[in-house]
Amino acid sequence: MGLAPVSLDPHMSEPLPQVTPFLRLGGREWHLPTALRAFRHRNYRLYWFGQLISLTGTWMQSTAQQWLIYRLTGSPLALGTVMFLNSLPAMLLSLFAGIVVDRVDKRRFLLLTQTALMTPAFILALLTYTNVVQYWHILVLAVCLGLANTFDMPARQAFTVEMVGKDDLMNAIALNSSMFNSARLIGPAVAGLLVAQVGEATAFLLNGLSFLAVIGGLALMRLPAFTPRPGRLTPLADLREGLGYIRRSRAVLALVLVAAVPSVFGFPATTLLPAVARDVLGLGVDGYGGLVSSIGLGALVGALSLAALGDYRPKGRLLTTATFVFAGALIGAALARNAWLTSAALVLAGWGMVTHLATTNTLVQLQVPDNLRGRVMSAYLWAVVGLAPAGSLALGTLAEWWGAPSALLAGGLVCAASAVIMLGAVPEVRRL
Repeated sequence: MGLAPVSLDPHMSEPLPQVTPFLRLGGREWHLPTALRAFRHRNYRLYWFGQLISLTGTWMQSTAQQWLIYRLTGSPLALGTVMFLNSLPAMLLSLFAGIVVDRVDKRRFLLLTQTALMTPAFILALLTYTNVVQYWHILVLAVCLGLANTFDMPARQAFTVEMVGKDDLMNAIALNSSMFNSARLIGPAVAGLLVAQVGEATAFLLNGLSFLAVIGGLALMRLPAFTPRPGRLTPLADLREGLGYIRRSRAVLALVLVAAVPSVFGFPATTLLPAVARDVLGLGVDGYGGLVSSIGLGALVGALSLAALGDYRPKGRLLTTATFVFAGALIGAALARNAWLTSAALVLAGWGMVTHLATTNTLVQLQVPDNLRGRVMSAYLWAVVGLAPAGSLALGTLAEWWGAPSALLAGGLVCAASAVIMLGAVPEVRRL
């Protein structure tokens, strides 16, 4: 998908429906395709490419860390416990994080949170390289990462509109998903090869270094001077104002509820893949990395489809379809006993997951006033991330008792039931 040249012939009877040129060269203006129009904005380009590098490192660490946990403990419950502790700060503090985000200079705030996310990667690399790493080290670092992520996620969501404006917001969210899932496609595959050849510590070190890309991008941005929001309320009144808006807006409330069920019972199931790879399919760490990359492949296809066609799709129906596809894919992965069939199911799971998340995110952001964006997005992220600890712990316990395939099957069945309820009981979502 390249740049499209546009003639500057003054006799053209009707200009093409394009926006500000991306590049002028040799008497021609070069415009971005519609699917890439958010890249018109310099700040967004800096952010996107920096995050692509950083998130690739993050997925490398996540893959290597899950394999390390399973190597140290041999327990599916241990995998679920780490995700539980990583998501616990979001469950407790997400709503209050939105109050902070609505009051601060988001670029400077992101510089702090990204630095906080970088530090545990270097610590884990050192502990693993010196062969002193223990399971409890990973648990402590998971809490630290979760705390930083609790404030980083709503800040990034609210910062997107400051970089691109509302006209390009939907496209930017889709491109964010493509960036996230490109990293999910690349990172686990690279991590699997690295861990097989040189061990987990190298993956952790590279993740720490990758944060320098996004920190550098944020530092190079040119933004208007930050103006504090006038007439600040007390933090508790701020929180009541944000929650009151969600309660009064049936569409936003429905979207938050729709996001919650797969986030609790479906998305955490992917943390059980080390057990599926080793115990069910007989794969090594490189095969496990391939399974995680299969999710990334499907997710990337979904993100690119949304970027190209997002303006033309009935979003409510797309959201319902994505939930059904994700649920069916989890059930398929649970029943498969072949690596190729499992990978195919995970590709569909990746498509359903990213389409579900990107669509709900877009619909929420387009309906929220700017002065409430941080608080409303924190509530949305609380539904997506903050409720996940309960699901990850429950699925990990179920996998410990009855095996990882049974846990995947249970998660898929619950998500399928939620999709049926969505069709019948929440008409606001279908009409969006």
